[in-house]
Amino acid sequence: ILLTAPLRGVVVLLLVGFTWLLASALFGGDGSLSVRSIFTGKMTEPRPRRYKCGLSAPCPSKHLAFRLVSGAANVIGPKICLEDKILVSSVKNNVGRGLNIALVNGVTGELLETRTFDMWAGDVSNLLKFLRPLHEGTLVFVASFDDAATKLNDESRRLFEELGSTAVKELAFRDSWVFVGAKGIENKSPFEQRMKNSKSSNKYEGWPESLEMDGCIPLRPPLEG
Repeated sequence: ILLTAPLRGVVVLLLVGFTWLLASALFGGDGSLSVRSIFTGKMTEPRPRRYKCGLSAPCPSKHLAFRLVSGAANVIGPKICLEDKILVSSVKNNVGRGLNIALVNGVTGELLETRTFDMWAGDVSNLLKFLRPLHEGTLVFVASFDDAATKLNDESRRLFEELGSTAVKELAFRDSWVFVGAKGIENKSPFEQRMKNSKSSNKYEGWPESLEMDGCIPLRPPLEG
């Protein structure tokens, strides 16, 4: 069948357009087309944008994005994410029963150290030796796992209070706790959650539900001198 020149031009345009739609659907394009949408005419919703550590919105300039998740019962370990990097997790094999802590430079956002402290059968003196010499401006990220309170004494609770905690004073056996504080903080930290261990409200048998907290922490300006 012979086609006139104008008709051939229309056919070529249709083929080019169809090819472009198919390529967009298969290889990404603008993210709003799929093979099904080509044939049904229905447009799929674009995927929601993902921000650091899964936050729903980006952090302002000179702020650190973070997400803390406490352990679930004594089965699923806690997680600490900072600037889209996992600092503490079961996958990294650096979690443990009790307190899981990450120290971060409050000026640069650089990870300094991660440690776990067994608050059921461990020695609280190890925790005290860890917290006492912290430098001014150090950020302290804490996520509980199983029992984070049994071995806490008055001094260890006071040290966390000096980092900005208000919940640690009443933290008890198997309570869930997530907290971000800083050495030298002038006010109480806005980043803290505690879920009390209670038989009447526990999500798991013998344990409360896991806590999840995220946000943006401002970097500290460099110290003069």
